[in-house]
Amino acid sequence: MKNVIATDRAPAAIGPYSQAVSTAGLLITSGQLPIDPKTGAFPEGIAEQTHQSLMNVKAILAEAGVGMDRVIKTTVFLSDMNNFAAMNEVYATFFGEGGFPARSAVEVARLPKDALVEIEAIVAL
Repeated sequence: MKNVIATDRAPAAIGPYSQAVSTAGLLITSGQLPIDPKTGAFPEGIAEQTHQSLMNVKAILAEAGVGMDRVIKTTVFLSDMNNFAAMNEVYATFFGEGGFPARSAVEVARLPKDALVEIEAIVAL
């Protein structure tokens, strides 16, 4: 059985998918673009976009009643691997030292709406 998770504190899906789905003790988010749910706009720069993407993940998790400490795996999609260090600086602030989830980070040819970053998460419920 799957449960769809949705909140207006994160941007609505821009296609035929859910913000997140939970099943069998796991919650899996869709990739979160750095869209500010209040304005519909992207912030400028990789640091700001990383922060917004992770705030969107955090809002979805809050809707499901869990926090970032329950994240067990993330995937970070970057439009330019030269942004890796700046993304990492912001990313680290969302997870406690020693409590970092497993992660993959990859450069992609292009992200929706020409975002600089997109982040998805797998969470233990």
